[in-house]
This record gives sequence, structure tokens and C-alpha cells, in this order.
Amino acid sequence: MTLGPLMVDVQGLALTGEERKRLCNPLVGGVILFSRNYSDPGQLRGLVAEIRALRTPPLLVAVDQEGGRVQRFREQFYALPSLRWLGHQYDLDEAQGRRLAWLCGWLMAAEVLDAGVDFSFSPVVDLDYGFSEVIGDRSFHRDPEIVAALAVAWLQGMHKAGMIGVAKHFPGHGHVVADSHVDLPVDHRSFSELYDDMLPYERLLRHGLNAVMVAHVRYPQIDPEVASLSPYWLGKVLRGDLGMRGAIFTDDLSMRALASEGAMPERARRALAAGADMALVCNDPLAADATLESLQGYSDPVGQSRLVALRRRENALAAGGGLRGSADWRHAVASLDKALARPGLALS
Repeated sequence: MTLGPLMVDVQGLALTGEERKRLCNPLVGGVILFSRNYSDPGQLRGLVAEIRALRTPPLLVAVDQEGGRVQRFREQFYALPSLRWLGHQYDLDEAQGRRLAWLCGWLMAAEVLDAGVDFSFSPVVDLDYGFSEVIGDRSFHRDPEIVAALAVAWLQGMHKAGMIGVAKHFPGHGHVVADSHVDLPVDHRSFSELYDDMLPYERLLRHGLNAVMVAHVRYPQIDPEVASLSPYWLGKVLRGDLGMRGAIFTDDLSMRALASEGAMPERARRALAAGADMALVCNDPLAADATLESLQGYSDPVGQSRLVALRRRENALAAGGGLRGSADWRHAVASLDKALARPGLALS
């Protein structure tokens, strides 16, 4: 069975019979986990193992583990600082800022991989223009060069631990006030005015960026379609101009930003036709089922190959890529605690 083009969610700490049936649909390719799916590391490992046992090859399992206020797994996971804090550290000392970003990327990946999860949707590379509350301190900085430098360091830390990186939210969510969870953001800038926002993607792609998540934002001076549904943004700009060869994810299609873009099956079909490899449908199992029904017969072998490449890198882990409790983990925790002026952590 191949990996399908839909990523869905589950409701609790273990799978229901209905969820098992849904996840066995060949058009499902992955599961995204939220805070409601986590109580402790042992429970999380059990849930992930249950998901992975359903299919061969196993479904992808992902999470938003950015740090700061967006960190789905908290209890007994390291409390990562916000990306803005890393930007401040860079302002004080460039080398130290890069080092701390690398440690954060590595530590996040090591702990998430230790739980069996394939990857986190990170790093966030939106610029902090001071307009967007939903981005805010999720951004490294206003300066695109600093965002690029810190994002590359974060990505390299993830790669060292054995995890792929997914940069978001392409082409840029930082210049709009509206939150795409509740409304459609509209960015009236010209293409040339978006160069700064896209610079981190260009830099990350030179350093092996594996995937990108596309924003639900409309840029009417450039293209009439919402970016996540746009062949222009996904095909011409991301794959053509920037040379993206990895996987493209949509942001969650159930967000209210897309309320005027048709029912869920239509949104998914448009996103996939525009060039996305995987569409996310979260917090609406009935809409997920309707979308799966609508997509019967869909096949994209190239997209499937891109998704398979996102699996956790077992060879890196087996080679001692650094997991919870290792000497490397202890070093990362101690270094970040020192920089954050936190009391040291001890293993029981």
C-alpha cells in the first residue's frame, strides 16, 4: 500500500475503531498529532506504534513542535524557547545565536524521534513585521538574513538528529493581520516586495530543506488564488523559480480562511491539482471522510515518492544520532538551560 495524499488527525490518546478504519484508507498518508493526543512519553509511543502498525509502509506521523507557545508535547519534553528569543540571542552574539538554534533544532528532533514521530512542521520562517499576532514570537526576526541564518542552523540540528525539516508558511504569513485559522488574510504587496519573505526558503533549499508548508493567504497583486490552492505559487514559484524538489504540504484545509473556497473535497482536489503532495484535514472527521470518498482513484506516484522520503531516518538513529537521555541530549539540555538561566535538569 502506498502513502496517500491526505493527512488527518485523531481525537484522543488511543485510536477508536472508526479511526483505524479511516487510517487504513489508501488515500490517507499521514496523521498529525495535537496536545489532546499526548499525556506522557509512554502513552505517546504506544499511540504512534498503534498508528504505524496499521499499514505497510507505515503512515507518516507529524506534529507541530516549534517551541515557545506552539509545542504540542510538553510534560517531560524540553520546554523549547520561542524563536524570537533565538533572534534576540543572535542580535547579542551571532555565533551564539546560531549555536543555540542548532541545539534547539537537534533537541526538538531527538525528543520527537524518540517517541516514534517522523517529523515536526518546523522551522517557521515567517518574518516578524509586527503585524501578525498568530505569528508574533513564532518568528525568529524581522531581518530575512537573520531568519535565514537561524533557520539553516535549526534545520542542520534537525538533520543531525535524523529528522527532515518542513519550513512554513510559504510564501510568507508575517505581513498580514488576519489569522488564517479564523479569516482569510490578504497581503497586498507586489512580488518584488515579497523577496525578503522568500529569501529564507531560497537559503534553506541550498542546505537540503526537505519540505514546505504553504499558507492560506491571498496575494491579489500577484495571483488571484489563495497561495495553498494556487498553481502559480506551488508550480511556477516554489517548484520552478526556487527549485523545490521535496514535498509540499498545505496548511490545514479546515481553517476558516478557506470558508469561501468550496467544500472540503473541492479544496483538497484544488490543492493537489495545484501541486501539493499532501493536504491536511484536521478537526473534522466527517469532512475527511467526504474528501476520501471524493478522491477515489487519485494517484500521484511522484508525490508518493516525495512523501516516502520524509520518514524518520532509522540509519541516523541507529548510528547514535542522539536521543533522550544520551550524552548529546544532556549536553544540549545543559547548554540551553545555561543560556536561558534555568536550573539544570536531572534524569531520575
